[in-house]
Amino acid sequence: MQLLVSPSSLEEAKHSLSADIIDVKRPAEGSLGANFPWVIRSIKTLAGNKPVSAAIGDFSPKPGTAALAAYGAACAGADYVKIGLLFSDPNDARSVIKAVVQAVKPEFPEKTVVIAAYSDYERLNTISPFDMAQIAGEEGADVSMVDTGVKDGRSTFEFMDESQLTDFTRENRRLNMKTALAGSLKFDDLPLLRRINPEIIGVRGMVCGGDRSGVINPALVGKAIDLIRG
Repeated sequence: MQLLVSPSSLEEAKHSLSADIIDVKRPAEGSLGANFPWVIRSIKTLAGNKPVSAAIGDFSPKPGTAALAAYGAACAGADYVKIGLLFSDPNDARSVIKAVVQAVKPEFPEKTVVIAAYSDYERLNTISPFDMAQIAGEEGADVSMVDTGVKDGRSTFEFMDESQLTDFTRENRRLNMKTALAGSLKFDDLPLLRRINPEIIGVRGMVCGGDRSGVINPALVGKAIDLIRG
């Protein structure tokens, strides 16, 4: 597994450099809130050869807006471009996913497109991760992700159990995609995550001392890396 850590600023990114992937987001704008292009660019400059991921938002079905945001994130230096689908209709999901892939891949084939659905999709009335994954695989995305849409401290594991997340991970591999799991994950979840074995786990609160609105602690990033490697 690789550890993805989500700083919200350049200063926090300096505390995240031991992670495998640095994820740029703006928590004030949502679960996958987009940060500014100049923040993505400055963090990529800081990170050097280390991969940088950029969230572009929790999207309504607006494929043109999503495509432009994805292209902007790629131009700003993001190696991973990530979008959340905050709606339910599968046909709309296909339109948005297709637009994002087409915005990124022709000019930047080396970059990774990440499509996220939410583990708490039933309370949000949004598309299920399994329905999203099928469409994402068909449209050429690289990573299928689960996160929590409502950031109220409830974990992904409160909405999807080990069996469901294992099936999700296996289905993604069948569709030639990697899996990323996130959503208020805790240190105590790491043994369970190792059993599920996604390619990427995404954290923020875990390395902020349990509060995603806090500040990233580099010692906790190091602890997470050690536990994952161990």
